[in-house]
Amino acid sequence: MAAEFITKQLELAKSISPLTWLGAINERGQQAFAEATVPTRKTEAWKYTSLYNLTETSFANAAPAAQAHANVIPGLQALRIVVANGEVDTAASDAAALELVVRFRDARPEQQEAIRALLGEVKADRGHLFADLNDASINDGLFVLVEKNQRLEHPLHIVYANTSGDEAFTVNTRLLIALEQGAEATVIEHYAGEDTEAGKQNNFTNAVTEIRVGDNAKLVHYRLQLMAESAFHIGGTFIDLQRDARYEGFHLGMGTALTRNDVIVNHNVGGSHCQMNGVYVPQNQQVVDFHTCVEHKVAHCTTDEVFRGIMNDKAKAIFNGRIHIHPDAQKTLAELSNKNLLLTNTAEINTKPELEIYADDVQCAHGATVAQLEEKARFYLQSRGISAAEAEVMLSFGFINELLNDLNDEAVGLWLRPQLAKRFGREDTLSAQLTGEL
Repeated sequence: MAAEFITKQLELAKSISPLTWLGAINERGQQAFAEATVPTRKTEAWKYTSLYNLTETSFANAAPAAQAHANVIPGLQALRIVVANGEVDTAASDAAALELVVRFRDARPEQQEAIRALLGEVKADRGHLFADLNDASINDGLFVLVEKNQRLEHPLHIVYANTSGDEAFTVNTRLLIALEQGAEATVIEHYAGEDTEAGKQNNFTNAVTEIRVGDNAKLVHYRLQLMAESAFHIGGTFIDLQRDARYEGFHLGMGTALTRNDVIVNHNVGGSHCQMNGVYVPQNQQVVDFHTCVEHKVAHCTTDEVFRGIMNDKAKAIFNGRIHIHPDAQKTLAELSNKNLLLTNTAEINTKPELEIYADDVQCAHGATVAQLEEKARFYLQSRGISAAEAEVMLSFGFINELLNDLNDEAVGLWLRPQLAKRFGREDTLSAQLTGEL
């Protein structure tokens, strides 16, 4: 079925009406995807993540037209653009956001040149199977350009909302972000979708985001994956940092039937900083897989990476974090931390932090922990009159609350807390206590 999956996806890609000025990237993607093989458990990067359920389901249909809810984040003053089943929903989007963001289909000749100059360059030579599929299928996308020394006054909130369809379908999304010298912006990628009484989500989202942060520019980036439990989501985020650039990212994986996120950061020139935090909280039989790679290619760059995961029920999580220090990357300061909490004996985590160092004047550290709730802490709370259920959810939520407190935008943290609280406080009253609503 793996070979059939590639064949059907390739047929779907070729059936989509292309943009003539993107013909070269379509052809490259189709050729690369046709020559690819679906990873198996013998493929190191996919050792703990099976693609069987994805390849056994026919997602060889185009996404149906749909309308989506606006998915507002309360208290956040943002420019919002909504993409429903891969198509921009102008009625649900803000006019200011539609003016700021360039759709590939609507790009003027000079904008087409800018897109062509950047598209595919950040992720070049990565050998990413699903990025090749995205290239093969691309006939639209969003381009965000923040010009030299400009600052977006409000965050840009991009909502990718999927619905269920009569037949299983594939959605390929593409986001290209470029910050020129001295620019600043906050971008929120929000992947949404819910199972309803009418039916479960029967879609596969293949999302590729390319980001270029220019000299002395700063990007605050949220990638929030809150899709339905029955959905499939594979994402690739590729980031290039120029001289003295700063990237502050927060990556959330709530869990689906299969969630795989690859995040690759390149320190290209010098003086750049990457602050990357992440949280994953799968439950039931969900699977979440984070693979991160930070490439320190030059000297005087810094990275601080912290990911935390909580696994419940029979959920499974994979974290593979790699920091690669090249020979010319002297004076590098890099740290990687991954901490995990197992709430049941049937939950599973496979964690693999990596440091690959070829320079001798660096300060680097990495570590990973896997633990269960501490009995002494649980007993202490119960001795103060807190029930066993309340003690469990308080300790679980506190494990990730530190990262929520560090979010740049308070409104995002306030909105995420009840979303996450429901994962631990299965009863509404417990969730309300966690978020201070009682």
